[in-house]
Amino acid sequence: MTTSPAPVLVTARFALEPLVVAHAREMVGVLADPALYRFTGGEPPTPAVLEARFARQAAGRSPDGSARWLVWILRDRSSGRAAGFVQATVTEESGARAAEVAWLVGTAAQGSGAAAECAAEVVAWLREGGVGTVRANIRPDHAASQAVARRLGLAPTDVRVEGEIRWELRAG
Repeated sequence: MTTSPAPVLVTARFALEPLVVAHAREMVGVLADPALYRFTGGEPPTPAVLEARFARQAAGRSPDGSARWLVWILRDRSSGRAAGFVQATVTEESGARAAEVAWLVGTAAQGSGAAAECAAEVVAWLREGGVGTVRANIRPDHAASQAVARRLGLAPTDVRVEGEIRWELRAG
């Protein structure tokens, strides 16, 4: 599996910057609203916790080397502010690449189409790079994330992962 760095991706409204630890300082504010954790659980991270998490993720690989970790910070091109992130975990399955994607947009940018716009750019980049199957695990009551998944071309499956519905887009 390639370990080349992820590129900066650009959409009409956002620059998707590959994650670096320095993003933690700004992202702690984006992730500060407790309402963001309604579906995922947890609580807003402290700066130290977020720096440690970003240091692990920015390494780009799982500790055992079996997965490539890609995270982009969504930067609004007009304001220059961070708005959220899109992440992908790329693995090899039976000789083919698969990616599990996730997105989170801060409260200020929710409802603007930011998640769909940025996740679509990431999925297109993954597909161009040879990823055949794209997945997202979404809570059954999270209508906004389901709408994003539909815009990406993903469809719900019968698979459940820790109470979430697996959505998939297959090659072809």
